[in-house]
Amino acid sequence: MQARSIILNAKQTVDALRTLVVTASPKKSLAKAATSAAVQVLQAREYHEVTGDIIVPSMVQGIDHLRDPRLNKGLAFTLEERQILGIHGLQPARFKSQEEQLELCRISISRYQEDLNKYLYLVDLQDRNERLFFRLISEDVEKMMPIVYTPTVGLACQKFGLIYRRPRGLFVTINDRGHVFDVLRNWPESDVRAIVVTDGERILGLGDLGACGMGIPVGKLALYTALAGIPPHQCLPIVIDVGTNNKDLLEDPLYIGLRHPRVQGKEYDEFIDEFMRAVVKRYGQNTLIQFEDFGNHNAFRFLDKYRNTYCTFNDDIQGTASVAVAGLLASKRITNKRISENTFLFLGAGEAAVGIADLVVKAMQAEGTGLQEARDKIWMFDIDGLLAKGRPEGRLGGHKAYYAKEHGVMKNFADVVKEVKPSVLIGASAAGGAFTPEILHAMGDFNERPIIFALSNPTSKAECTAQAAYDNTEGRCIFASGSPFAPVQYGGKTYVTGQGNNAYIFPGVALGVIVTGTHHIPEDMFLIAAQVVADHVSEADLQKGSLYPPLSAIKECSMDIAVGVTNYAYQKGLASTYPEPEDKKTYIESHLYNYNYESAMPVTWSHKPSAGHDDGEEFDFCICISFHQYLCCQRY
Repeated sequence: MQARSIILNAKQTVDALRTLVVTASPKKSLAKAATSAAVQVLQAREYHEVTGDIIVPSMVQGIDHLRDPRLNKGLAFTLEERQILGIHGLQPARFKSQEEQLELCRISISRYQEDLNKYLYLVDLQDRNERLFFRLISEDVEKMMPIVYTPTVGLACQKFGLIYRRPRGLFVTINDRGHVFDVLRNWPESDVRAIVVTDGERILGLGDLGACGMGIPVGKLALYTALAGIPPHQCLPIVIDVGTNNKDLLEDPLYIGLRHPRVQGKEYDEFIDEFMRAVVKRYGQNTLIQFEDFGNHNAFRFLDKYRNTYCTFNDDIQGTASVAVAGLLASKRITNKRISENTFLFLGAGEAAVGIADLVVKAMQAEGTGLQEARDKIWMFDIDGLLAKGRPEGRLGGHKAYYAKEHGVMKNFADVVKEVKPSVLIGASAAGGAFTPEILHAMGDFNERPIIFALSNPTSKAECTAQAAYDNTEGRCIFASGSPFAPVQYGGKTYVTGQGNNAYIFPGVALGVIVTGTHHIPEDMFLIAAQVVADHVSEADLQKGSLYPPLSAIKECSMDIAVGVTNYAYQKGLASTYPEPEDKKTYIESHLYNYNYESAMPVTWSHKPSAGHDDGEEFDFCICISFHQYLCCQRY
């Protein structure tokens, strides 16, 4: 039968409706309204045509494949795709594979000298080609993660008002009280499974950056996808803007947030409560809410308040604790000592330090140590001095009280080191250089293999450098840091120290929680994650001076953590997705994001004749549907 083509597009619809305005005067108002609506559709649907991970062909036109970063493949579109989609001629004649594009990206980013420019290049890449961006990060973790996240993300947050390009995430302000749910409804994705939220009060070790802290949730969620394969459309970065107490920002003409001091107290708490309720109402009870870089006085409060009623965790407390304990578990193979055989001294008693201490206690309990005995092995020193019960400043509320000692007041950290004689020294104070040569020498005097963790971020805030730790302990220290350091040269040998990066932990925990639909996240999951990371440390890693596996192994760690979390969730009755999968790893893999390009061609199939159709004729339909461009149907 003669082929017949029917082409309908939105522009013709608008023209037809305009004709209706003239010819159908009794229905003139209706026609005008319909025309206006169609024009708005044409004008509005110019960017991000895709929501979720299922493309609806009738809602996407050819040009969208170049404009939308989720669809764009650059020069990787085949000739057939370019012709069918109607984009042939809109690109150069060259065809490139995704592998060729990756190599070009590597060359391009290597030409930038400043890390902030490299960061901006990656932001631009994500804005135009999402799959290429995530594949680049996932395949070059060691080179790209320090740019996408710490330490470069700290500088990006400080310059956020200057480098801000376009929206990526939601800004929920205190002015939106009573309407937080309405703000969440404005996010175009309905299948959000994971939210990273900050109020910007304590960004890394940089302090209060207010709304400029958006770089942190954006960076964290980029790692959710790149390191754990969580689909990007399921991730939502959010900044809660309640003002800032940073005077420099309040006077900065480039600052993008609310220009008033932080709202605090009851009003602030009620606003956070409203936010939590709105998330559950919009996306469901199982939505993972990761708190990030809240002030010390709020972090533990919110964790204790919400952990048993929402699916939530605080990465600064629990993620940092898990990666630190992973390093301690790995160090057992060097020192041949159990965790409980150590004496711990912390510089800093904020959310990170206390979080680590709490999980260290749990690790000791797993070895059979009693709760109070475990806490007695941990000493802490903060801005007011040693955590001693009788100190005049007090300020021993919350979890700090567990580690306060019956001891005299001490204000000099070096004196505390000499008295306590710790075998493990952990810095989480954001006080750059606080581990002085004197203190490091003392650690070497007390211990054959002193364990020294300088965990503060960014690099400028680290308590000591890797080189200083080795130089002042005769090369005998077991060292880890929160930010990366260059290889250390000592005694004719090169040591490549490990970075205790939370990225070893939170992507895998999040993946396991999401695929199981876990309602609440117990502390045991972070101990499981710590053990998995420690198990991935090889003898070769330990020999070269690292307590952590290479960053290139994070994806493997994330998968194994997710499997461990999944097993635990089903064993403890925390999972809500049923039936329980027999092969947990295969089940998890079925939910992962595909970093590789997929065909942009419409799906076609043949129709077989129905029973009773005796002339043997078959009908082949090639359907290319697009609301904006065409609906083409051929019958042969």
